[in-house]
Amino acid sequence: MTGRYEKCVLHLDIKLAMQQKKKVLLIEDEKILGEILLTKLSSQGYDAKWELDGEAGLESIRKFKPDMILLDIVMPKKNGYEVLEEIHKDEELKKIPVIVISNSGQPVEIERILALGAKDYVVKAQFSPEEVLAKMHRYISGDTAEEASASLASARKKIAILVIEDDAFLSSLATTRLSAEGYQVSSASDGEQGWKAVQEHPPDLVLLDLIMPGMTGFEVLKNIKSDEKFKNIPVVIFSNLGQEQEVAEARELGADDFLVKSNFTLREVMEKIDALLAKHGKL
Repeated sequence: MTGRYEKCVLHLDIKLAMQQKKKVLLIEDEKILGEILLTKLSSQGYDAKWELDGEAGLESIRKFKPDMILLDIVMPKKNGYEVLEEIHKDEELKKIPVIVISNSGQPVEIERILALGAKDYVVKAQFSPEEVLAKMHRYISGDTAEEASASLASARKKIAILVIEDDAFLSSLATTRLSAEGYQVSSASDGEQGWKAVQEHPPDLVLLDLIMPGMTGFEVLKNIKSDEKFKNIPVVIFSNLGQEQEVAEARELGADDFLVKSNFTLREVMEKIDALLAKHGKL
C-alpha cells in the first residue's frame, strides 16, 4: 500500500498537474546516476532535464528556468563550484534552490558548497533517489511543498521508532531529536531489552547499535529478520563499526541501512529514516 509520506511528499504529480509542472534541472556527468535520477524525477511528475557538464548546465539554467537544480561538483568544462559561483552572482538565478550531489562529504567541501548558496548536499556513496526527493521537497518553491511538509509532520506522530543503544549520551541525543521531529520514540539500553521491546510493542523502525553488552546488535537483527511477525520492520544500523566485513554481515542479516556514527550528523540520520520509512510505505 502506498504510504502517506509517498502520497503527500513523493507523489506530488496530481497536485502539480493542476498547476504549472515543477521544473528540475539535473547537472551530472555520471550517466548511470543521471539516468536513475532522471527516471525517478519523471516518474514523480516533474518536468526534468539533464545536462552532462557545467557549461551546458549553466546555459540550461538560463533557458529552462528550473524550480530546482541538482548539481554535481566534479564535471568537465565547468565544475560545480564554478556553476555555483555563476548562479550566486546573478540576482535571479540565486533564488533557485540548489542541492549538490557530491563524491565527498568532507566538512571543508560542504562549507564551501553552502557558502556559495547551495541549500543542501547528498554524498554519492550514501545516495538514494528517495533521499534526494525528500531533500528537494524541503526547498522547492510552491505551496505544494508546504502542504507536503505539514502532512509529513502529521504522519510522523503515528510512527513508533525504537532506539537500541547502550551509550546513554548517544541514545539521549537520538531520542530527543526523533521526538522533536514528531515521532513516537522509545529506547532500550542493551540487546536483551531491545529484543523484548520489539516483541512487546513492535515499532515501525529500529535504530540499532551493534556492539552492546550481552546480546549484540547482530543477534537482535537476526532475531527480528528471522521472525515472520517482525521481519518487515526496517532496521537501520547506527554503529562505530564500519569495516566491510561488519557491513556485509549486517546486510546479509537483513539490515535496511548501515550508518557509521562518526560519518553522520543527526540531521542526516533523520533524512535516512524518513526516506526508509517512505520506501517501506510506513509514512
